[in-house]
Amino acid sequence: MGIVLSGGTIVTAADYYQADLRMEGEQITAIGHGIRQGSDQVLTVEGCFLFPGGIDPHTHFDLPVGQTVTADDFASGTKAALLGGTTTIIDFATQFKGETLALALANWHAKAGGKSYTDYGFHMAITEWNDRIAREMDRLVQEEGVSSFKFYLAYKNLLQVDDGVLLEALGRSKENGALICLHCENGDLVQRLVKDALAQGNRAPFHHALTRPSVAEREATARAISLAEAAQAPLYIVHLTCREALQGVVDAKVRGVEVFGETCPQYLLLDSSLYQGEGFEGAKYVMSPPLRSPHDQEALWHGLRAGVLDTVATDHCSFNYRGQKELGLEDFSKIPNGIPGVEHRMGLLYTYGVASGKIGINQFVALTATKPAQLFGLFPRKGTIAVGSDADIVVWDPWATSVITAPTQHQRVDYTPYEGFRQIGTAVHVFLRGRQVVCAGKISEEGPGGVYLHRKPFGKRG
Repeated sequence: MGIVLSGGTIVTAADYYQADLRMEGEQITAIGHGIRQGSDQVLTVEGCFLFPGGIDPHTHFDLPVGQTVTADDFASGTKAALLGGTTTIIDFATQFKGETLALALANWHAKAGGKSYTDYGFHMAITEWNDRIAREMDRLVQEEGVSSFKFYLAYKNLLQVDDGVLLEALGRSKENGALICLHCENGDLVQRLVKDALAQGNRAPFHHALTRPSVAEREATARAISLAEAAQAPLYIVHLTCREALQGVVDAKVRGVEVFGETCPQYLLLDSSLYQGEGFEGAKYVMSPPLRSPHDQEALWHGLRAGVLDTVATDHCSFNYRGQKELGLEDFSKIPNGIPGVEHRMGLLYTYGVASGKIGINQFVALTATKPAQLFGLFPRKGTIAVGSDADIVVWDPWATSVITAPTQHQRVDYTPYEGFRQIGTAVHVFLRGRQVVCAGKISEEGPGGVYLHRKPFGKRG
């Protein structure tokens, strides 16, 4: 027995048409009219869009950070993701100093296994590099389905790697089919500015943004692109925030460099004036890179429209305002970096992108599902609506309206940076591999049913 979604409008990165959709087992089995079979269940979805399940390629669940751990684990975070229309996440497994990549991967499998409501994959964040780690990188691509690796040019003495390590890793990725993901901020410059600010008694959250200026991101982005160009290896820049860094990506693409850019809703919709809130309120928005100016927002929207930016992820890294963000009450450099957002990514981009006319509806699907699937080895299993693809379907009601508030969110955190934001449209029903996991806006499964996804190497995207 299959399930037929009847009367909806199917939207992919390339198409927009009205048709019925049939799923059976875990896959889409037919698209068209008159496709119902005898005992099929029919769900009428007239007036709704059918989107491929969203893919958020940048989350941090159950991540230890200093003295604390992110507020959302895989259970709470992926449940919130489903309710927002995201059916697949790619989280950053992290190799801490002294660990092998195999141990780091095993640690993250233990965190996610049997707890994830969405399907999931892992990037591997590498913080220590040597010949053994390089060989392990090959094995993760070939045997474990981990085909992307993250390095940091920020967080000196903690996560930051030097140019020599990055160049070696880029060379290795070219050989083994991996895609290098990079956090681009000049960690040496940031360390100097933070040290100076604290010495001068500047300890409020406002100084977080002042000590991580756009020049630090611009320089690191340009340097990283130059190294990738020299290595002739692809590069994915995470959470791009500012006009100058975006221009570096534009120039590189014109030269033919295979560089891809990600941004996040917070950089499109929130700006640096929020750091000037009363008292400690600015701590709610402490993330790295920090929020930028409205001029930077305008540039990022233009980058999405022009196709220069490839994905919109969340960098979901949630900490409670009370008890966690407050660890930095006396020192902004001790405020845990990150904000929640996995639940609201698709709603925010639809509302302030599609409904406001800033991007087209096909671009919306490309940014939230198709391009992440293509870049990270999941396409065409994920990221599109086609016969043979996984039946990950979001039934989107474009007429529904709501207001985002902390008490009504499902992320396990005591605030939302989007408090009071109006949302147009909602994921009324969600299917994950043919199973209805959200019904009328509520989780319909008794427990988590997500599976680990072995991803293809970057060079095998079709």
